[in-house]
Amino acid sequence: MSQDRQLQEAVLAEFAWEPSINAAHIGVIADAGIVTLTGHVSNYLEKHAATVAATRVKGVKGVVQEMEVRIHFSAERSDEEIARVAIDHLIWDVSVPADAIKVRVEKGWVTLSGEVEWHFQKEAAERAVRGLYGVVGVSDLTTIKPKPDAVNISADINTALHRSWFDPDKVKVTASGGKVKLTGTVHSSSERWTAGSTAWGAPGATSVENDLIVA
Repeated sequence: MSQDRQLQEAVLAEFAWEPSINAAHIGVIADAGIVTLTGHVSNYLEKHAATVAATRVKGVKGVVQEMEVRIHFSAERSDEEIARVAIDHLIWDVSVPADAIKVRVEKGWVTLSGEVEWHFQKEAAERAVRGLYGVVGVSDLTTIKPKPDAVNISADINTALHRSWFDPDKVKVTASGGKVKLTGTVHSSSERWTAGSTAWGAPGATSVENDLIVA
């Protein structure tokens, strides 16, 4: 069996293992470690879950998302309804700073904008709206406020990474202001994701370019 076929079957098996995904209408194409997801799902939360599940499969180097969200008529909501509920969810989420995020909805697609102090706040805002009825996609344009203490950000991230299992000879961190870049190699997609999350946790990080290669 070819490596591409093995990877395709491994991703499909991961979908079958994940209860939040109905893989009946999802297609998987694997080519040299790049997995393309096609077909359709019933909501955006399921589309997101499929992307996350595919990413954590060993051997997956990248995921191309071509799935369509097809909302059942019973779950359809007007843009006004989606916007109103999204704003309420953001207000009730303790991780999202008050009045920091603006919401725009067009044909079920939610766009978030604004400025927050930390990346986890940006993530919380997107998480708060991605599971709402009627949502077919989310664009998160929220930005991170630059911090004046970003001078030693590269050294801080290196220290945090090397407290864990990352080999200092295999992961390189460079930073210009709050813009961070990770290069080198890791053993799995989950390690790549963990390294990126670690970098985002550094005070002063406004963007993270994760160029780590799974090898």
